[in-house]
Amino acid sequence: MSTVWLDAPGALRMVDSQPPEPMAGEAVVRVGYAGICGSDREMFAGTRPAPYVRYPVVPGHEWSGTVAAVGAGVDADLVGRKVVGEGFRNCQVCAACRRGDANLCAAPYAETGFTEPGAWSDWLRLPARLLHALPADADLRAAAGLEPAACVAAACLAAAVVPGERVAVVGGGMLGLLAVQLLRAAGPAELVVVHPTTQRAALAAACGADDLVTVDAATRLTGRFDAVLETAGAAGAAHQAVTLTRRGGRTVLAGLPSGADTPLVPAELVTAKATIHTVFGAPPRAWTHAVAAFTAGILDPGRLVTHELALTDVADAFGLLAERRDDVLKVLLHP
Repeated sequence: MSTVWLDAPGALRMVDSQPPEPMAGEAVVRVGYAGICGSDREMFAGTRPAPYVRYPVVPGHEWSGTVAAVGAGVDADLVGRKVVGEGFRNCQVCAACRRGDANLCAAPYAETGFTEPGAWSDWLRLPARLLHALPADADLRAAAGLEPAACVAAACLAAAVVPGERVAVVGGGMLGLLAVQLLRAAGPAELVVVHPTTQRAALAAACGADDLVTVDAATRLTGRFDAVLETAGAAGAAHQAVTLTRRGGRTVLAGLPSGADTPLVPAELVTAKATIHTVFGAPPRAWTHAVAAFTAGILDPGRLVTHELALTDVADAFGLLAERRDDVLKVLLHP
């Protein structure tokens, strides 16, 4: 049994582990797969903002698995069920929690894989109330992508696309292509992905996009779309998303750029009567949306998995992602 600890930026350590005992209200999950995302790379590099990480930590906030044991007060029928789980350890009593925005909980920040032990291990212990049960025949490999899918689902719910609208997604990475799958189900008349290169055009089409255009070519589409989702997290992406949106349209910003960025101009937003939404994490309703879409076959994160490595090869996984190749999209670790 193995667990990966990140003691400090750049300092990975593999240790032996034993199955933890669940406390009251908790469940212990046998991890099937765990993903690596940009936030994990920030922790490894030491660039994640200090309030949102606590070293040493066991990373792993994207995961799927099977319930192995439950503590007192938890339905025993959960044992043996395939599950995924929310990350925010919310207080359940503040105003944000009571209105369903657990991702905006007023209590001190606490999240699986960032301040609490995550899923880069054989076992994960967490509050059972955070679990979402999956069908018995669910593909755990694909289900490991439901955490980023839930974040994207929050953006799609904010965009509120209706049949016949023109929609664009700025960013053809994991988040963007998950968004395409969810948005296609809304029946848009046009669904376009904007990405730096065209190398993911075939994958974008497989996810439901009508076209993929480069960032430079997208300038000819200014003001064309009823709704635009920005998932790139790159400098200039938010500004481009706003310019692609028609007057009176809706823009949803989900990316987190690092460093300097192109600022939005308030006067331009006002004269365009723009509606701007932002997304931070995923509230429970977004998780419910993503899991329901996955169960119905509308959403398949598995088609975006490009590499699978053993948990013990986590250093190699970081090296692979550092190459920033277009043929490397989602990397999964498995115990």
